[in-house]
Amino acid sequence: MSGHSMWATTKHKKAAIDAKRGKLFAKLIKNIEVAARTGGADPSGNPTLYDAIQKAKKNSVPNDNIDRAVKRAAGGEGGGAEYITIMYEAYVAGGVAVLIECLTDNRNRSASDVRVAVTRNGGRMADMGSVQRLFNRKGVVAVEIAGGDNEATELAVMEATLDANAEEVRDDGHVITVLSDPNDLVAVRKAVQEAGLDYESAEVQYVPSFTEAISDKETAAKIFRVLDALEDLDDVQSVYSNEDVPDEIMEQLDEE
Repeated sequence: MSGHSMWATTKHKKAAIDAKRGKLFAKLIKNIEVAARTGGADPSGNPTLYDAIQKAKKNSVPNDNIDRAVKRAAGGEGGGAEYITIMYEAYVAGGVAVLIECLTDNRNRSASDVRVAVTRNGGRMADMGSVQRLFNRKGVVAVEIAGGDNEATELAVMEATLDANAEEVRDDGHVITVLSDPNDLVAVRKAVQEAGLDYESAEVQYVPSFTEAISDKETAAKIFRVLDALEDLDDVQSVYSNEDVPDEIMEQLDEE
């Protein structure tokens, strides 16, 4: 969530991921397995699993793949791996801070792959804690602006989520993002649903406490070179960064 250009940045990252849909599917399936193993295989009693399944469906993961992932986690099918979460930290061009969240069954492989992706693309690994302190864990609900009778507006989302302890509502042009304490994530997501609004995703993320303004295309390109390399790694589940790139520079990058 990088300042005013959050949607443009997200769109750029999404384009890179969409070109490798198989990798995206694998990451979404891994989310489902971990959620089911941690909180149980019944989505009605496991909100994290419910949201992981909804996100997978939003990204067109086939229902059979989703069902198999839940069964693996519950022990109904073989082949389920034991994943652990590891955080890595880095700095890239423009002083931009990057927080890298891995879900992995091999700590040594993840550490090596992340380090290579960062350093070969002009970034540097950071000391543990030096980057993470610049981010806050937040519940993040992304509400689609789709048009029609139930079109989401910033005011409508704000009114729907006020009693659910939403902390902030941001309209980024194509998506309205609701921030909350992680413990209030489920309440905010349910409030959005009860208001008849379609949500893209609901999950706990790391949100930067401040952003770094990027004013030239070359620096922005260097930043996204590292971010794209990290997103391409199988063990990397999420990448958070605090760049604020103007829309006009994002458009120039997307045209290349």
